[in-house]
Amino acid sequence: MDRVRRFPSRRRLLQGAVAAAVPAALLPATHAAARARAVDYPLAEWVPASTSNYTAANRPTTYPIDYVVIHVTQETYADTLAIFQNPAKKVSAHYVVRSRDGHIAQCVRERNVGWHAGNWTYNTRSIGIEHEGWVDKPEYFTHAMYEQSAALTAAICSKYDIPKDREHIIGHHEVPGSDHTDPGPYWDWSRYLRLVNFA
Repeated sequence: MDRVRRFPSRRRLLQGAVAAAVPAALLPATHAAARARAVDYPLAEWVPASTSNYTAANRPTTYPIDYVVIHVTQETYADTLAIFQNPAKKVSAHYVVRSRDGHIAQCVRERNVGWHAGNWTYNTRSIGIEHEGWVDKPEYFTHAMYEQSAALTAAICSKYDIPKDREHIIGHHEVPGSDHTDPGPYWDWSRYLRLVNFA
């Protein structure tokens, strides 16, 4: 007569414990695979903007990508993401970098045209990176933010063969026709460009 096992075997318990201890990112999960396909920069979290806030495209085939535009949100990180998800706002950037730890959210795929520069030609030819903070509060420009943003910008420049210089990595205020002042007087361009070039 066969014995009926009422409890899971020791082996089965150990397998379950190992599976629970392995980070989700290491498991071949459909969710992790979908997330990986959604982001262009592997260290970013996918937090999609409303499709009403950008133009679908097939860049760099439809438009060359020649610039990275640096922005400062004038909002909190969370509020910026909420604005990009609100279809009535008609604004978005490709990435948002959090002040505290440099965490990066991708809101628009790089192939699509973000509505961030206030100039259609520059929108079509650039990647927009928003940085949490205010132009008159330099304490928001943390070391973590500079480092993570610079690594992102370096990856974008390498991917699209954009020179890592001030003619191609520009502030929002430098976009022709812009009435914005960001990233403002406290943004350390020398430090940023040095980090981009050494990333």
